[in-house]
Amino acid sequence: MAAKIKKGDTVIVIAGKDKGRSGQVVKVLPSENRVVVAGVNMVKRHVKPSMTDPNGGVKDQEAALHLSNVALRDPQSGQPTRVGFKINDKGLKVRVAKKSGVEIDV
Repeated sequence: MAAKIKKGDTVIVIAGKDKGRSGQVVKVLPSENRVVVAGVNMVKRHVKPSMTDPNGGVKDQEAALHLSNVALRDPQSGQPTRVGFKINDKGLKVRVAKKSGVEIDV
């Protein structure tokens, strides 16, 4: 099945503590149905000192969100939209914003 949300997409959080916030998808975890969005769903992690991070300490980091809690941002209106698929004039399968009908994959 084709992915409705991909790395690099701009999404809006539609449920949870960060509802209404938007950001870019950093990582997609398809086996877990989750995405990591930059600057959203921040959590504290206690990090032990290591060679790469000699200080360690308490660090802020993004936690994964369930796919059902995010929606793609419509490129035309900026509102959350669902994603559909269609075959364009070149014969390629592309993602389409349901709200405006605009092709997402260009």
